[in-house]
Amino acid sequence: MPDHLHALVEARSEQSDFRAFVKRFKQTTGYRHRQLTNQPLWQPGFHERVLRNDEASAAIVRYILENPVRAGIARQIGQYPFAGSGVYDPASLKTAWDEQA
Repeated sequence: MPDHLHALVEARSEQSDFRAFVKRFKQTTGYRHRQLTNQPLWQPGFHERVLRNDEASAAIVRYILENPVRAGIARQIGQYPFAGSGVYDPASLKTAWDEQA
């Protein structure tokens, strides 16, 4: 999205620190963006929602994938060039989305 980011992140251990993760992510990407544009990238703070074990992440994936369509910057799922996953390829995401429809 041009003005915000949605991400579904999974902790790998009990010691995982989400706040430290977000801080490092924003520092790294913000620094590079400022080098290239001389403009800030991020606002202070963030909003998170913790999913419990009994909550399906499929609904969150669907929300994230549909967001560019709802915003009018893509006509259908898969057209937004910045939607993706480090775990699932685009075809797998589309299949999961289609199954939820």
